[in-house]
Amino acid sequence: MRKLWAFALACTLALAACSSGSGDSAESAPARPGPSSPGGPPSAAGLGRPTRVKVEVPPALASAPFDRERYLQLPAGWTASVYARVDKARFLALTPSGDLLVSQPGAGKVRLLRAGAASDFATGLRQPHDMVFAPLNGQMYLFIAESHRIVRYPYVNGDLKAHDGQVVVDGLPDTSTPELHGSYAHVLKNIAVHGNTLYVSIASTCNACVQDTVSDPQRAAIYAYPATGTDASGRLLARGIRNAEGLAFRPDTDELWIVVNNRDNTLVPDDRDVDGDGKSDKGKRMAQFVDDYPPEEMIKVRDGGFYGWPFCNPDSDRGLHNMPFLRDYELNRDGQKADCTKADPIDLGLPPHSAPLGLTFFNGAAVVPLHGSWNRTKPAGYKVLYIPWTASGPGDPVDLVTGFVDADGKWWGRPVDAAVDTDGTLLVSDDGSGTIYRLTPPRGA
Repeated sequence: MRKLWAFALACTLALAACSSGSGDSAESAPARPGPSSPGGPPSAAGLGRPTRVKVEVPPALASAPFDRERYLQLPAGWTASVYARVDKARFLALTPSGDLLVSQPGAGKVRLLRAGAASDFATGLRQPHDMVFAPLNGQMYLFIAESHRIVRYPYVNGDLKAHDGQVVVDGLPDTSTPELHGSYAHVLKNIAVHGNTLYVSIASTCNACVQDTVSDPQRAAIYAYPATGTDASGRLLARGIRNAEGLAFRPDTDELWIVVNNRDNTLVPDDRDVDGDGKSDKGKRMAQFVDDYPPEEMIKVRDGGFYGWPFCNPDSDRGLHNMPFLRDYELNRDGQKADCTKADPIDLGLPPHSAPLGLTFFNGAAVVPLHGSWNRTKPAGYKVLYIPWTASGPGDPVDLVTGFVDADGKWWGRPVDAAVDTDGTLLVSDDGSGTIYRLTPPRGA
């Protein structure tokens, strides 16, 4: 069987064993650092060799899993500390004032962290997830993605609470949609704003199914809406994207990039011999195959693009860049549902089942936290990738942060999203332990 994940690609930083533990604690946040700071994020070539670094934890934040010493693997010279504890912290947004917003879908809240205190910024929301600040006609707005709608809130520097919001998009499918009967596997919404346009990921309701491709609006797709909220109708931008997360425009371009959680439990699509017994395993569900197939995806979204799901899966036998497709055995074995040769190639493959969530551009590179696998024989993900940029797009990823999995395979942290603070340090959320980490590169890096 092919070894898709020789994902030691050029991964110069390896996963390190670390101590175990779990648990949550009360929310709090330490004071923000002063203006003296490191030189900012490293260049693509500037990451040092991996080093085992103790996570510094203020005594007030030392509840489980930090009731014992914890270590992460970081490039040489980097440090790691616990910046805040926020239960089930998901997506992050830095306000124009330099405060940090953290979404809590389960609690229906967005929390604000400022000067040693955590407070409610917005409450009573329905599964709030992604958040984006964007100016429109001279006014700054915060866009918050709920499961069923997108609301924008006018923002004034220093605001501690959200002002009255305006619904920009309503009636998005979620568990309240009658045809779904309360079941929606990827109900949380992710967004981006560029110019006067709001982009919304409407993820699939299932692992792999045909009904999402004929629904209205189409699911497993990205839609474009007026960010002004003056027109409720949306336009289908791209489809065949099972669960797009981390929507982000590359700075100073019109390029919308996403990371995608791909499907699980794929049947062997062709006559390969997976178990080495000399016979074809076509059409079988085999752990040896499922572990390494299909790759997760990083994509530059094309207007009108089709990215395969659920009829075509990326073929990483030909490399992890610009991947073509194989027909899905369950839903498209005869090629009648979709012509996989005409699907848009996948720009970059990421480790299978690793669940990339956030996507943050900084310093000419991209940072992608991998939330971690649930159905792989050996865990994949549970780390943060650093993806250098090249003239042709994303280069080979390297590990920026590892160590959230201990030697016996049990995780104690699950990275979600990243944000670059005003001092050039990196903030990373972890919904497994309810933590925001501050990762500090060496001064002048």
